[in-house]
Amino acid sequence: MARSEDSAGLPSLAEAEWLWRPQTRAVFAALRTGGAEARAVGGAVRNALMGTSVKDVDIATTALPNEVMRLAQRAGLHSVPTGIEHGTVTVIADKVPFEVTTLRRDIETFGRHARVTFTTDWREDAMRRDFTMNALYCDAEGGVHDPLGGYADLKAKRVRFIGDARQRIREDFLRILRFFRFVAQYGNAAAPDADGLAAARAEKAGLTLLSGERIRAELLLLLVAPGAVAALDAMRRSELIGPLIGVAGDVGLVERLSAIEQAQGLEPDAVLRLAALASDARVDLRERLRLSSAEGERLANAARGDPAFDPRIDEAAAKVFLYRHGPQAFIDGSLLGWARSGEDARNAARAHRLRLPQRWSAPRLPVRGADVIALGVAAGPAVGRVVSAFEEWWIGAGFPSQPERISAKLGELARSELAARRDA
Repeated sequence: MARSEDSAGLPSLAEAEWLWRPQTRAVFAALRTGGAEARAVGGAVRNALMGTSVKDVDIATTALPNEVMRLAQRAGLHSVPTGIEHGTVTVIADKVPFEVTTLRRDIETFGRHARVTFTTDWREDAMRRDFTMNALYCDAEGGVHDPLGGYADLKAKRVRFIGDARQRIREDFLRILRFFRFVAQYGNAAAPDADGLAAARAEKAGLTLLSGERIRAELLLLLVAPGAVAALDAMRRSELIGPLIGVAGDVGLVERLSAIEQAQGLEPDAVLRLAALASDARVDLRERLRLSSAEGERLANAARGDPAFDPRIDEAAAKVFLYRHGPQAFIDGSLLGWARSGEDARNAARAHRLRLPQRWSAPRLPVRGADVIALGVAAGPAVGRVVSAFEEWWIGAGFPSQPERISAKLGELARSELAARRDA
């Protein structure tokens, strides 16, 4: 295939593994059988050029949606009209889904939605995308096509809106958050593109219109990106965090937490970093961001300050916390407590306390209600009282495991309960 003007001088992806997967080849072959042009677009091309992993492969084509479905069926591939009114058909090859979208240009935009018409002009299709680095295409032979100069931006680590930045943002205010997420993931987070930053500031009121679910998804991705701290600091200085989570954001606490994670060989944790960022929040982030029950519980546990996290406190208290609340709550609380303390990210005592769940597993309560009933206590509330009293003793005694000691104490508590019932 002859190289077009927008591919001259660009690197080739002819050796890219994802391009030669049988499933990718099958979709390309199906579309080209009908005479249509087809190119991978967006994240797959961007990541391949950056040398990072490629998961999903989206394909743009000159074939109309109904023709895409017909060609897929003729090739023995399954297709689903997932967004056919906007030109998108999901084609499935050997259980692998590919979003195949007909080239489009906007006739009218209103918020997230647009009235589109189909085109065969690749530049027109590129012009409706968000960032130049997402408007890179790759044909079936690995030729890279760059109608808008996205490759130069990619090399310069510059996240740049296509066309008028404010207009791109008005089409979907989530693009403000996506701008900073892309800056944190792919760009120079210490110096975001000036035009993009100015547009984000000018349009920040639109952030209040976004649903919690969409904010959550994008924010959690941003929080674990390599340049998260610098990107968040730029957002804080532009007053862009408040409309999202209700507070200006404690970026310093996120920075200290990030340093601890790195020093201790831990993977970045999006939920814990959110807890740090929103540490002063007076709103229920579970409701605001539509967090899952597990995420909401982690946020609540991480916010709980407890002396057990401090290595200057006897380890017995830490074991009690671990028994009552579990390893995740202990680790989250310990890390956030460490970050709040301001102590060095390599503090040996803090690291030792943090790893208590690796050294000690909380035992199970060694008695059950049936054991109490076997000692003559009638089924009902009295059994619960005896078990609760035993548990309090057992915890306070350091979780003893000797059967004779356990049996003796349980018998003593059962006799006390029976005596109290007789006296009543």
